[in-house]
Order: sequence, then structure tokens, then C-alpha cells
Amino acid sequence: MISVKNLTKHYGDFSLNVSLEIPEGRITGLVGKNGAGKSTVIKSILGLVRPDGGTVTVLGKDAGALTPEDKQHIGAALSDSGFSNYLTVRDCAKILEKLYDRFDRKAFLDTCARYGLPENKQLQKFSTGMKAKLRVLVALSHGAKLLIMDEPTAGMDVEARNEILDILRAYLAEAEDRSVLITSHIATDLEGLCDDIYLIHNGKILLHEDTDVILSDYAVLKVTEAAFAGLDKTYLLARRQEPYGMRCLTNQKQFYMENYPGLVIEKCGIDDLILGMTGGK
Repeated sequence: MISVKNLTKHYGDFSLNVSLEIPEGRITGLVGKNGAGKSTVIKSILGLVRPDGGTVTVLGKDAGALTPEDKQHIGAALSDSGFSNYLTVRDCAKILEKLYDRFDRKAFLDTCARYGLPENKQLQKFSTGMKAKLRVLVALSHGAKLLIMDEPTAGMDVEARNEILDILRAYLAEAEDRSVLITSHIATDLEGLCDDIYLIHNGKILLHEDTDVILSDYAVLKVTEAAFAGLDKTYLLARRQEPYGMRCLTNQKQFYMENYPGLVIEKCGIDDLILGMTGGK
């Protein structure tokens, strides 16, 4: 579905240089701190910014050569874009009817109503969570095979975020050939959704791993200074000084469980991975 090879983009002191692949039927998360380069990758894939180098292929074509017909198969939700605040959901439906051949107006309005989005209320009166839900429902409204979502849950409370993730799960369950690229700095949102994760930091991919592997094989080790001195460091990915000693990230949890039975070993989530890989030594 998407192939990015040696994509480069420069903004002042910031430089992006990434490669990634999203095959058909895959849900891929792109995680990292704010300013890591996630939105630049998304906008390059969508053709909204011109790369300085490398190649971006979407649906088998160069991203810059996609036709209006090709774009019928892409749904996008960007955190910094949307319809005019003076429009209503009903107005948005009229616009979407003109843009997408497979747009189902009745289904769209029914779904909006089901998720608490009144069709005759101006968008400027919507809450942050309501606007986010509308962006996601618009992206899903025309049966897209490829979804590209940039921070779709940003700025929302836990309940609203879970609702949006449920919308995505229901949509993906309808067909096996749909692919998704989703970015978030709230990584826990992606643990139950994504098949694999790319971690980006300062414009570079630090890690690519299946989500199941992260949750099963990665771990956080908490060790005193004395214990750290005698610890086998072969499988440590990162370490950070803490008041109690050292906080270490490993992708070989079983090794340390078997060889250091008294060691404090905690489950590693994606947020722990981001902290360890971008905040430690």
C-alpha cells in the first residue's frame, strides 16, 4: 500500500530521513514525541509537501502522480485540517457527495448521529472531541482501502479517544484488504490496534517492531548501581539514571528473568519504549 524509501525533507535545523513499508491488510503505527517528524512523513505520503529526496509510493504509484481516481481509495484525517467552522455536518455531506463516488450520504449522517454529532449545528460549536470524531468519520465515509491518520486522538480525554479507536476497529473489521497508517504521541492508544510500530525520533526511524513482540519480549529493568555493575549488558537497548540506580530497556525479557531471578522486571508498553529509546543514553 505504502512504500517510503530514503525520504528526506529539511526545515531549518530539522532533517527528516526515513524508510518504511505498509503492506496490504496491515495497521501500522508511527509513534514518537511531538516534533519527531510524524506529520512530515504523513504529509509527504499524501503529497502535501514535496520531499527533498527519496521515493514515496502509494497504491503502486509515485505519491506525486496519484490521479483523482486513485485518491478515491484514500481516506485521510489530519489533526490540523478540516472543514470551515461555519459549516454543519449536513453541509459537509453535500461536499463529500461531490468528491467521492462511493460516498453514502445517509450512512454518513446516520453514523454522525450515532456518535453524537448533530447534523445542523455549526462546527464552531463542536467540542475538540466532536471535531476529531468528524474528521475520522469523513475519512471512513467513502470506503477507502487506505487510511492515513495523523494524531486522530490528540487533545481528547480517554473516553473520547477510546470511542474513536472503536470506530476504527469496526471499520477495519469490514474488509481484510484495508491498510492504515496512524500516528500518535499517545502510544497506549495503539497497543490494541496496530500490527506493528515504527518509532521516529529527530527525523529518523529508531526502531520497527511487531506490536506483539514489543508487548511480550521487551521489558523495563530497574536495578541498583551495585546490581547494574554486575549485569550482563549485551541485551540492553537503552539505559537512564534514576534516583534508585538505573532504568534499562531490553528486548530480551526472558534472558534476564532466567539469569537474574531477583531483578525487578516490569512489562514494557509502547510509551516505555519511546521513553527508553528517546530519553535514555
